[in-house]
Amino acid sequence: MRWYYYIAYFLGGAFLANAMPHFVSGVSGHSFPSPFANPPGEGQSPALVNVLWGFANLVIGYLLICKVGTFELRRWRHVLLAGAGALLMAVMLSQAFGKIYGGL
Repeated sequence: MRWYYYIAYFLGGAFLANAMPHFVSGVSGHSFPSPFANPPGEGQSPALVNVLWGFANLVIGYLLICKVGTFELRRWRHVLLAGAGALLMAVMLSQAFGKIYGGL
């Protein structure tokens, strides 16, 4: 496995984790912080912006995991890398959004 596959799988997992809160909030019709809000990452973006941002993250995550190299669910290293990226992003998001919504 080439070295950049490791980076692609890790980042792919991070993008997939980032897609979830934005897409779910948008589909639910709720505003949610996004990079396009004012101030970026803290202000609220409308539901449509979050649906589009979540879907963009989903597409990028898919491309990084499924189109770079040959990702195999039966290879623990592939799954571990994608899972580590997703977990790290989830922890970072919980810290960032916890400050906004009082979860910390």
